[in-house]
Amino acid sequence: MASPDTLAAVFDHIDANRGTFLDRLIAYLRHPSISAENIGIAEVGALLVEMLTEIGLETSLVPTDGHPMVVARWAKAPGKPTVLLYGHYDVQPPDPLDKWVSPPFEPTIRDGRIYARGVGDNKGQHFAQILAIESHLKVHGTLPCNVILLLEGEEEIGSPNIAGFVRANKAMLKADLAVTADGPRHVSGAAAIKFGSRGVVSFELRCRHAVRDVHSGNFGGVVPNPIWTLVHLLGTMKNAAGEITIAGLHDDIEAPTQEELAAIEALPLDIEAVKHSLGLTRLDAPADRPFYERLCFRPTLTINGFHGGYGGPGTKTVLPNEALVKCDIRLVDAQDPEDILRKVAAHVAEHAPEVEFVAGDAGMQPSKTPIASPYTAPLRRAFVAAQGEEPLLIPAGFGSLPGYVFTKILGIPAFVTPYANPDEANHAPNENLTLDCFYSGLRTGAALLHELGRIEAS
Repeated sequence: MASPDTLAAVFDHIDANRGTFLDRLIAYLRHPSISAENIGIAEVGALLVEMLTEIGLETSLVPTDGHPMVVARWAKAPGKPTVLLYGHYDVQPPDPLDKWVSPPFEPTIRDGRIYARGVGDNKGQHFAQILAIESHLKVHGTLPCNVILLLEGEEEIGSPNIAGFVRANKAMLKADLAVTADGPRHVSGAAAIKFGSRGVVSFELRCRHAVRDVHSGNFGGVVPNPIWTLVHLLGTMKNAAGEITIAGLHDDIEAPTQEELAAIEALPLDIEAVKHSLGLTRLDAPADRPFYERLCFRPTLTINGFHGGYGGPGTKTVLPNEALVKCDIRLVDAQDPEDILRKVAAHVAEHAPEVEFVAGDAGMQPSKTPIASPYTAPLRRAFVAAQGEEPLLIPAGFGSLPGYVFTKILGIPAFVTPYANPDEANHAPNENLTLDCFYSGLRTGAALLHELGRIEAS
C-alpha cells in the first residue's frame, strides 16, 4: 500500500514546478478549439496526442461521426482500480469579443487569475488532471492506479456522438469509476463532489394563423392571435403555483434517499444573498420549496425565448400572424429524454392542435451515482489531503454533463469534482480560473490517483 510520503513527494514536485506548469497551461490555451465553428479542433486533438504520448501514456485520436475523441491510457497497476478521467478539449465561441478585457486566446494573468476562453471550461481543469498524472510518473515512474483519459471534442455542442462512441468502445473504456473535473466549486467557494448531472431536452412551439400580419383595429377579435395561442398553451404546461402540468412528466422520478436529503441539508446557503446578487424579491413558485431540492431533485420547464409581433420603439397596432417559443426541460434521474418529448408533443396536440411542436436535438440523459458508493470515501480523502477540507456532497449537479454514458452505458459510478472558482464566467466574456484553483485542482488530481491506489480493484 502506498504511504503518505509517496503523495508528499508528488506534492513537492508540483510546488517546485508551479511556474513551469502555468507556462504550459498558457501555451495550451493559446490554441483555439471551437467545436461549433470547427476552428482548431484537429490541431488541438493532435497536440493532445503528442503531449500525452510524451508523458508516457498510450494515446490515440479516435474518429467519430463528428470531432474526434482523444483516448489515453496507462494500465500497469494490476489489482488496482481503473479510473476514467473525462474532460473536453473544445470550447465555446468567444463572442462578444468587445466584452473581453484581453483577447480570449491571448491568456492574461490579472489579480491572481488567468483569463482566456476555455481556461475554466474545460482546458484548465483537464490539464490539471494531465499534470497530476505526469507528476506521479516523474516522481515515481509509475501510477498508483490504472488510468484512462477520455477527452471529447464536442461537449460544447451537446456531445452528439459520445453515446455511440462509448457503446462501440466498451472494452477500450472498461473502468471501475469515472471522474470529471468540470464546472465551478460550490458558490460558497467550498470544494465539492457532485454525484450526477441533470439531463436536458429542448423544443420549439410554432404557431401561424393568418398568411400575413394584419391591422389590430380592422381584424382584432376576428383573426386569432398566435401569441395568445402560445400564451394559453404555455399556461396549460405550468401553472401559477409553479407546478409542471404536462401529463406523465413526473412518472419516472425517483424519490431522493435519506443520504441525499441529508447532503443537501448540509450545503451552505444564504438565500438573501442569492436574491440580492440577482436583484430578486422572491424565488420562483412554489415559495416553500427548498432551494437545493429545486436544483437536485426536480425537473424544470423554462421558456428560453418568446418571439412574435412588433418589438421596436413606439406603438405599432399590428396583429402578428406568427409566433415562436423556445423551451427547455431539465431532467432528473430516471427521466428519459425521448419519453419526455413524446409527452410534451402529446400535450401540445391535445391542448393546441394548431401549434407545431418541434423537438430539438436528442438531448442529454440525467445521471446519478449513490452517495453510498465505495469510491466516495477515497474521493473525500483526496480532497482533504490536497485542500485540507472535507468536500461538500452534492447529490446531483445543476447543469447537464454527459455522465450518463458512464452510469448507464458503462455501468460504473461517475463523479464530478469541480476545480474552478464559482465566478469563472464560463461561456461568457472574461472566462477565468484563479491560480489557486488551478494548483489546488492539480494537487487534488494527484491525491485522487494516490487514494485510489490504496484500494483493490472491485
